[in-house]
Amino acid sequence: MNISADILNSYRYPDIEIDDLLNREIEKDDHVFVVLDDDPTGVQTVHDVNVYTDWKVETLTEAFKTDRLFFILTNSRALSVAETTTLHEEIVNNVSLAAEKTGRKYFFISRGDSTLRGHYPLETDILCRGLLSQYGKVDGDILFPFFKEGNRFTLNDIHYVRYGKEMVPCGETEFARDQTFGYVSSDLKEYIEEKCQGTYKKEDVISVTLDELRNAEVDKITDKLLKAADHRRIIVNAIDYVDVKVFCLALYRAISQGKVFMYRSAASFVRCVGGISEKPLLKKEEMVKKTSENKGGIVVVGSHTDKTTRQLNQLLTLENTVPVAFKSSLILEDDETIEREIRHCLEEEERIINSGKIAVAFTERQVMSFPDDTKEKALKRSTRISDCVLQLVKRLNVEPSFVVAKGGITSADVGTKGLSIRKARVAGRIQPGVPVWIADENSKFPDIPYVIFPGNVGDDDTLLKAVKVLIGE
Repeated sequence: MNISADILNSYRYPDIEIDDLLNREIEKDDHVFVVLDDDPTGVQTVHDVNVYTDWKVETLTEAFKTDRLFFILTNSRALSVAETTTLHEEIVNNVSLAAEKTGRKYFFISRGDSTLRGHYPLETDILCRGLLSQYGKVDGDILFPFFKEGNRFTLNDIHYVRYGKEMVPCGETEFARDQTFGYVSSDLKEYIEEKCQGTYKKEDVISVTLDELRNAEVDKITDKLLKAADHRRIIVNAIDYVDVKVFCLALYRAISQGKVFMYRSAASFVRCVGGISEKPLLKKEEMVKKTSENKGGIVVVGSHTDKTTRQLNQLLTLENTVPVAFKSSLILEDDETIEREIRHCLEEEERIINSGKIAVAFTERQVMSFPDDTKEKALKRSTRISDCVLQLVKRLNVEPSFVVAKGGITSADVGTKGLSIRKARVAGRIQPGVPVWIADENSKFPDIPYVIFPGNVGDDDTLLKAVKVLIGE
């Protein structure tokens, strides 16, 4: 049932100096947080942290030497169950070897979609096995999907998506109807039981309530965490960052007493548990190189959610944007037809960029479906379209002043395969929930801002606003 968004303002603010208390606990802790990101949008709340797109032992060893918290981009939401399993098992092994080489202790955070899509609990179960081999136990598995920037809130154990003045239970939104990762339950306890196919019961889930957080009952929350054992499932309510910070204070106190936890969260928790400060939105001069100021940019739109389509339409009202429509339905045709379409779009993009304008490349807006569809078939189609879209950046022969990719799978493929990014520094956010990478010198376009725009974030004009910042309007 929908509820009024006014409820977000009805809870008292805790009477506690939370930032100083939390920072002191963080300073005493020496764990490395390894954040596995199932698409590139997980860095949307942080800045000045490293993102790695490979997980070789030597790469991870360097990360363990220099970083207290770092991201590994797995892009697993675009992978099959078998591929995701193999990938996570390899990462678990390589992280263990890197930690052994450096003598560091670590925890995993599985950064997932704030609307609960993805390979859950498959990914966390594999990571838990890795923790089990390191620590001999996993006391709790924490689910924390709150994401303020994306209007995702949890109260009374129900996860909501805010639309204007209304809060809609997530199980009643378009995200829950995802062809590959759909679900029914909005209550997180019931969601866990649903995703565990009944092997874990909702009655056994520990809930950290909003009242406990707003009353700053840190000792009570810590006690709940200390009593967790044998991979107990835990959910956390939150409607504001203060709730996350109060929880993290209790969490660090439990960790200091030897408790071991696994985390499945959206991006807000990562920022707080990592002790990362808030940073103002980025400006053009912090991103765009002076040497490329006179060149045009490129925006690539793969996500086909209704929100993305509205954002695309708003962007195309901006002067100096030129549409480049990629006929994604051609993936059903032969390879020669697909190649001809890719070459046509590339020629258009290069002409537009050289003229100083913005090429806006986008796929057809409707979702293809067929009577004999399965989740695996739908995922393979989506992956093939994404493979075509990334060519629209990978094969560019002119350097744009910026690259924007819209959609999680799209931005992962464009970043890793299109721009050949192996390591990037997160500069910050260009709009709430919209991160910017600055790629290292080994990428296709070094030092060019790469804007990663999630498919489910922002208002109708947020994409437009982001591009206006890039061009200095």
